[in-house]
Amino acid sequence: MTTALLGYLTVLFLAMVFVMATVASFYVNRLRNRPPMPFGEEIGSAKSVVAKLRKREPMTQDELAYARRVVAARGSVLGFAIPGMIFMLGCFYVFGSLEHLHGATPSERTFLGVIPVLTSINLAIRMLSSARLKRRLGKMA
Repeated sequence: MTTALLGYLTVLFLAMVFVMATVASFYVNRLRNRPPMPFGEEIGSAKSVVAKLRKREPMTQDELAYARRVVAARGSVLGFAIPGMIFMLGCFYVFGSLEHLHGATPSERTFLGVIPVLTSINLAIRMLSSARLKRRLGKMA
């Protein structure tokens, strides 16, 4: 790869980091401005509700309403901006390090950006698995 291509990719991924960060901040502000639910104020309530939903255990109306809210928040398209931003940040680091080397042999430091890339992929997969629970919510209602 030429140095110019790596430079262009670095700038592209930096711009995408800013775009994803902007979208993620809108999403987080939207989540913060929602009125709180009484059931959701307990510690670990989202985890317990999602676990009940996965096991198809019976739930109260409050738990069902909270489960709808949690699944909708985790399955939102805007929510994927958070792992997307982390992914773009890792790519920015890798391509920026490669561009900085100007063709020299890369070291382990260059590929430290792979860690946020793998982390963001894991986060996106977990969000997708939580979003699949929408079908079970429809059957429970």
